[in-house]
Amino acid sequence: MKKTLLSLFMLTALSAANAQNVFSYGFDGTTESLDAAGWIRTNQSTPATTTLWTNADYEGPLEDPIFGSDSPVGHAGGTNSFALVNFTSTGTINPVTGAASGSGNISNWLITPVITVQNGDIVSFYTRKGTDGTEDYPDRLELRMSSATTHTTPTGGATNVGSFTTVGVTVNPTLVAGFVYPKTWTQYTFTVSGLAAPTAVKFAFRYFVNNGGAAGANSDIIGIDTFSVDRTLSTNDFFAANFAVYPNPSNGLVNLASKNNMAINAIQITDLNGRVVRNINTNGVSETQINISDLTTGLYFLNVQTDSGSGTTKIVKN
Repeated sequence: MKKTLLSLFMLTALSAANAQNVFSYGFDGTTESLDAAGWIRTNQSTPATTTLWTNADYEGPLEDPIFGSDSPVGHAGGTNSFALVNFTSTGTINPVTGAASGSGNISNWLITPVITVQNGDIVSFYTRKGTDGTEDYPDRLELRMSSATTHTTPTGGATNVGSFTTVGVTVNPTLVAGFVYPKTWTQYTFTVSGLAAPTAVKFAFRYFVNNGGAAGANSDIIGIDTFSVDRTLSTNDFFAANFAVYPNPSNGLVNLASKNNMAINAIQITDLNGRVVRNINTNGVSETQINISDLTTGLYFLNVQTDSGSGTTKIVKN
């Protein structure tokens, strides 16, 4: 047989600055926990086998390394902390021996639970090819989005995409050989756009390979990991989400405290004309006091610098 059956038997560039996580999934559990979390798995290949996306479940060390190691690891989270799918999605599988044969067109889907997103949200994930042998069987992956009022799961074969009509990312779109599909965990991103308002959507990973299967010219095995949807915050939103300042107004001391133990690297206060009236190096504390008794009565902007971003709020000197 031209392709390994290891996977048949053993079938986490967005900056963190000022970002709010909307949804994340690290594939650190089992296939059962994937289902329990609301993910949908459906194989619409032509012809389709019973092979579906699964959480990795390898028992190592393996004789033949796969996904970069004889104890396969995901992008993050350690051994088996990723989801995978492979060439056995189409063709025929012998129910007794497990041997795969035949070919066809692969369309194997892994669909997220409902996630409410808005324009500008960043969708990201990591993916890689599982094997790096001497001969490459090209793989292809799509990230699609359904923004329909009623989400429709694909049915009826490899050409149907249900309500997932928006293509956000295509990895190796023309099925180029030579291990073009990344051989190491590589991040891909998609920026949500075209929505009229915050919308309850679903995303889908579609393993989409023509002429795949054991006898086909394409398809081998791929994995995905560290799926995330993140929202860039304004500096005002970032401050409100992470810090409290009190009393405000004040005629003397102002307390600044992190809501989640975030380290404060520096503080800057500016007046309404943008003039810097105070620079304070706080050396990573999570709360501090600021003396504004010497400032002129009026409105000021307090900016907080952290490793995760910067936040700004208004303070009033009585």
